[in-house]
Amino acid sequence: MALETNSASVALMGLTKTYGLSTAVDKLSLEIAAGEMVAFLGPSGCGKTTSLRMIAGLVQPSAGDILISGQPVTRVPVHRRNIGMLFQNYALFPHLNVAENVAFGLQMRGLNRADRDIRVRDALALVQLERFAERMPSALSGGQQQRVALARALVIEPSVLLLDEPLGALDKELRENMQIELRRLQQRLSITTIMVTHDQEEALTLADRIVVMRGGRLEQVGTPGDIYGRPSSRFVAGFVGASNLFEGRVTGGDARSCQIALAGGVRLTAPGSADIGDDVLVLIRPEAIHVRPADLGAPGAPNSAIATIEDAIYRGPLTHLYLRLSNDHPLVVFVPNRAGPGGAMRWDRGMRLAVDWAEDSNHIIRDKAHADQIADAH
Repeated sequence: MALETNSASVALMGLTKTYGLSTAVDKLSLEIAAGEMVAFLGPSGCGKTTSLRMIAGLVQPSAGDILISGQPVTRVPVHRRNIGMLFQNYALFPHLNVAENVAFGLQMRGLNRADRDIRVRDALALVQLERFAERMPSALSGGQQQRVALARALVIEPSVLLLDEPLGALDKELRENMQIELRRLQQRLSITTIMVTHDQEEALTLADRIVVMRGGRLEQVGTPGDIYGRPSSRFVAGFVGASNLFEGRVTGGDARSCQIALAGGVRLTAPGSADIGDDVLVLIRPEAIHVRPADLGAPGAPNSAIATIEDAIYRGPLTHLYLRLSNDHPLVVFVPNRAGPGGAMRWDRGMRLAVDWAEDSNHIIRDKAHADQIADAH
């Protein structure tokens, strides 16, 4: 018989945690659907780990409520919440073998030996470690230890799985492989999963929705596409992915698009409407920009400019170009490196290039003033 999960919805209602005069989490409210995978993303000290530990029952909230499947659990102890947890430090017992480590939670719950053995076997099969049941943790690689810890979290058939930087101790290649494996496993079990990470790519890869936190508060909640492609503030645009941010003023437009003037005569057209005279912030992602020799450009055309190379960094599949526009504004462009004879292009410092991008690559961030006020306050 395979492991079963009874996924639960999670609701956070005005969740707050203070330490003396310091507020770690400030009135956090969020609803997470059963079977959903949500990633809390943000810089160190933003409150994401404290939020996770309150959901787990390891930290008592100063105010607010936590509901699991509609039932309040704010005062319910850890062992009665039916939550599985996986942390960066896997905390495997060194004196127990793999099977005994996985069985530990079941043993504490008083499950009989026969049922325990079946559940452990199923959990190890789920993470593809059946052959390692008798091995000691010291004989396992980092990735294998991570799988053992994951099996131990899943074997109790939790209604919610909490992950705190679960892949942070792995090297890059193994971490990327485990991201794919973890996502497939979560989808297969359809288990409600809440993870904490500071790794943007990890959040974009794994999550159905991302919760970006800053200073103990929610900055933006949305799908990976929303967070990356349509950030709601200067902070989110700068924190998630590489970005080019331009301050400009709306000079015209209609219900579908608007014209924006930047300093130095650069003109943009962007989707969406805004009032003439509005000061706006425009985001352009580096991979959306095309480059060509300067003499092939279209001087004065919207969404185009002449730029000078200040630096070029080879990054394998991409070259990162650090440019300077004629209005002295920096611009970052990611250019694919094409393989084969004649595929590589020289990028010399001082070389002039024409740059252009599509209208729909411009994203207007509408709360520029609000975002700047937050930045000044911090």
